[in-house]
Amino acid sequence: MSSKRLISIIVTSIIGIILLSAVFTSWYTVDESEQAIVITFGEASDPITESGLKFKMPWPIQKVEKLSKETFSLKFGYKQSADGEIESFDKDTKMITGDDNIVLTDLVVQWKITNPKAYLFNSENPQELLHDATSASIRSVIGNSKIDDALTSGKAEIEADTTDLLASLIEKYNIGVTVLTVKLQDVELPNDEVRSAFMAVTDAEETKNTKVNQAGKYENQKMSEAEGEKDAIISNATGLKISRIEQAKGDVALFDKLYAEYQHSKEITKERLIMETLDAVLPNAQIYIMNDDGGTMKYLPLQQSVQPVVTNTETTTEEGGGQ
Repeated sequence: MSSKRLISIIVTSIIGIILLSAVFTSWYTVDESEQAIVITFGEASDPITESGLKFKMPWPIQKVEKLSKETFSLKFGYKQSADGEIESFDKDTKMITGDDNIVLTDLVVQWKITNPKAYLFNSENPQELLHDATSASIRSVIGNSKIDDALTSGKAEIEADTTDLLASLIEKYNIGVTVLTVKLQDVELPNDEVRSAFMAVTDAEETKNTKVNQAGKYENQKMSEAEGEKDAIISNATGLKISRIEQAKGDVALFDKLYAEYQHSKEITKERLIMETLDAVLPNAQIYIMNDDGGTMKYLPLQQSVQPVVTNTETTTEEGGGQ
């Protein structure tokens, strides 16, 4: 075989390989869970998010980078192996609270790639930068929190503050990711002795709160009873006041009537009042009233009884020698 023939075969083979390479590298597919970005001589185009078969210029003119659209989880402070074993990193999780106590804090950050171009070109390692930003955020929030809040009821607020701070840092870094949530996994004390002492303090605090609540309940009960008694006393006093006023009005009306009778017939009214007073003071007594000269005597049974009142009157008159 001549050299020209050999060269022709080699050239033809190279051209064939190039053509085959161009054909196989000009088509690519984008899955529903993926997003792609086409890079032309190092310059990235807009991301492609629609799934399906796509065409591009052959390599090395253009190449495609595919990134997932799913949500990722960044485990901060621990790592879980394939067989389920958890390895903790106390160096990363050890933090100082605002009241100078040490706690170990593990958390999970949920994030997504929302700007493939920035994710590929604005940082050499976006996930490492996200890890560092997470560490800075949680340490800042824990450093402004008290240990009681970090270990008990303040976890939700710590999660919200860490999410806001981390999201603002990632936005400034512009690495093409978006932080969705931050979830605390474990917040605990570094050793058993400190943990038991803190639990004793927590139990005492809960006991105190229980006693305070019971005292408040007792106070409210007594206040309610006192309010009820006060209202009852006021109501009784008001009723007594109205009764006294009405009685006084009745007494005044009776006095006015008696006074009118007195003005009309003074002697009769005077005697009647004397008799009624005696009857009221001595209800069971039999009273005899006689004239001073002994000449006339009247028997007056003033007491009230079920029997009809009978009045006997005898009069004797002596004039001179008598009749």
